[in-house]
Amino acid sequence: MGTLKTEPARSRPDLLASPVAAALESWSPEAPVDADAVLVAPIDETLADTAAFCAAYQVGLEVSANCVVVAGKRDGVLRYAACVILATTRADVNGVVRRHLDVRKASFAPMADAVELTGMEYGGITPIGLPEQWPILVDARVVAAAHVIIGSGLRRSKIALPGPALGALPNAQVIEDLARPAG
Repeated sequence: MGTLKTEPARSRPDLLASPVAAALESWSPEAPVDADAVLVAPIDETLADTAAFCAAYQVGLEVSANCVVVAGKRDGVLRYAACVILATTRADVNGVVRRHLDVRKASFAPMADAVELTGMEYGGITPIGLPEQWPILVDARVVAAAHVIIGSGLRRSKIALPGPALGALPNAQVIEDLARPAG
């Protein structure tokens, strides 16, 4: 986890967006990963973007995960999904994601919409605590990682948790090749 100073996330709700804190408090005891395995660390919010964060805190891109909100329309109805991918990859938005949403065209949701609908800060959006009706599409590489670091809902902190926990979230679907290698 690089130089991050982590502690149990549930003990630091001040470092979590309110929907994230609420989701962790209601985490099912039957969940495959105990809520106490979810850790949080404060960071400099000016370093929240992936490349800057990884460099500053000595975290490898292969354990840094991103959550992006994608939107598409079908029959006049706007559909949203969250995609969880490693920082070494890019979501296949107009391939796999578009087909999964069953829309003609998918794109990243506008920043204002993503912030309003999630109750989280842009650049810190996480799959924990998202709107219940949204599918959470998780690239299989994320679930295969022993631990990943992802947003906390706020730009001033990050969450560290076992990769399999993200695939076990409500509405999560683990998808092979949801993302393609970056570069």
